[in-house]
Amino acid sequence: MRSQAIQCVLLLACGCPPVANTYAADSVGTVKTVKGAVHIERAGQNVDAAIGGSVFGSDRIVTGPASSVGITLRDDTLLSEGANSILELNKFAFDTTTYEGTLDATIKRGSLAVVDGKLAKANPESVRYSTPTTTLGVRGTEFIIEVGGDGGSER
Repeated sequence: MRSQAIQCVLLLACGCPPVANTYAADSVGTVKTVKGAVHIERAGQNVDAAIGGSVFGSDRIVTGPASSVGITLRDDTLLSEGANSILELNKFAFDTTTYEGTLDATIKRGSLAVVDGKLAKANPESVRYSTPTTTLGVRGTEFIIEVGGDGGSER
């Protein structure tokens, strides 16, 4: 107990917030399932996706051949990304009290199955999914997006 108090005083004295708490606050969801080769591109680095791992705003989730990943966002939106896909989480914010916020995601290549969560049910106009050629507004509770070809010049 005394060591926690000393750490707290030191953190306050230097003006440094605890790193784990700050990083955790930015988490927008959790990886629930992983099959095959799935990695997350974050801040210029590749991180292997793992069950229970956090997903953050601005993450790019990439699946390989015969691979898939299931992600649950903080508002209970379910995202299921298929093989050879690239999903970019451009922006996610969600207030658990008012159910207000925003969800902006882009599927560059491959497939994405979506089951809407609380945000889309309360504020459908604040949820947007894009492809290289189209922007989709949410009007239903479950849908699938498929982007054929190579999605342009994306890898």
